[in-house]
Amino acid sequence: MADLRGGFTSTRFVLVEPSHPGNVGAAARALKTMGFSRLVLVSPRVPHVQSDPEAIAMASGADDVLASAHVVPTLADALTGVHWSIALTARLREYGPPQWTPRAAAAVAHERAVHGEIALVFGNERTGLSNEDVERCSALAHIPANPAYSSLNLAQAVQVLAYELRTEYLSADDVATRALVAIQANQEQGEPAGARAASDEIESMFTHLESALVAIEFLDPANPKKLMSRLRRLFARSGLEREEVNIVRGIARHILLKTNRKDGDAS
Repeated sequence: MADLRGGFTSTRFVLVEPSHPGNVGAAARALKTMGFSRLVLVSPRVPHVQSDPEAIAMASGADDVLASAHVVPTLADALTGVHWSIALTARLREYGPPQWTPRAAAAVAHERAVHGEIALVFGNERTGLSNEDVERCSALAHIPANPAYSSLNLAQAVQVLAYELRTEYLSADDVATRALVAIQANQEQGEPAGARAASDEIESMFTHLESALVAIEFLDPANPKKLMSRLRRLFARSGLEREEVNIVRGIARHILLKTNRKDGDAS
């Protein structure tokens, strides 16, 4: 049961710029029916959507999840402290992180939730997620709906992913539980070996790496093409650990020193 509780409490659902209060309330209801409670809203169109009558009506008993929703201005803020995230998209993309079905994504999410905070990211009802938002996430999920009519309401999409996650968390076996116990034992002795890098650490790494690539003229800012997108996809497949992020930043720092460029993001 430790693994089950950890999965539910370490999983946050992020709605990016939701337009309709009713969808926010319905999403809160979808989460509560599946045992989740952590809802994050990125710049919702209605500023105080948690108290909007339509949202409360559509929450239909999940008022507590709605009222406790955390509102932030950017996706970067929503992912603070998250070490793995998955973006839901209605269309397949040429570039970006690895792409999975909701069931496959839930299986990976289950493993990642053992290590710390994870997030599921959903876009605006009309435009979905921007390419920049997708690239900020670790992986991508696509619901294989009827191609002749694939339109899913935002709350319905949340329900699908929440259901798959609940099913995966409930099916936790003894091996996963033993792994969690071992990780917790390591944490009591200090930071565990192979600790996953948080989203903000990875973003700082990319900023640092980009500066280094510009310094050696490998990346032309005026004509970047898809270089950084491809690098993001490459690193997303590896599931970066904190030590690995530090190694990449160390390389970038030495490149900048050798080229006498300012180390723009050494935080």
